[in-house]
Amino acid sequence: MKVVKLNQNRDFQRAYRKGKFAAHPLLVTYAVKNRMGENRIGITASKKVGNAVKRNRARRVIAAAWTTLQLQKLKKGYDIVLVARAKTPLAKSTTIAPVLEKHLQKLGLMEHDQKRDAVDDPAVPEISV
Repeated sequence: MKVVKLNQNRDFQRAYRKGKFAAHPLLVTYAVKNRMGENRIGITASKKVGNAVKRNRARRVIAAAWTTLQLQKLKKGYDIVLVARAKTPLAKSTTIAPVLEKHLQKLGLMEHDQKRDAVDDPAVPEISV
């Protein structure tokens, strides 16, 4: 899946104002529907994160975590904004990836796996051997 970047300020502002969000000490994720058939992603780090070196590291770590996700399970047609926090440059992408996946599930952007739903469903009887 091709990754399209958000680069217009109005798109970021629309995600902040109208989108749903999920927060964690390492990352904040905003998601809002767009009128396109593809997902667009924007990664941002404010000066609260630190100097330019720390901000760039935070963006790189988030981008690396994004690439490890199974993006084919992601619903299409959303603008996703990932905002770094102060602890982000100190973390590794392997610690941010599960947080990002949990955020995407919370925001309803991951398509459900039918097998996993059947296993997690309490109405499905357990088979004992």
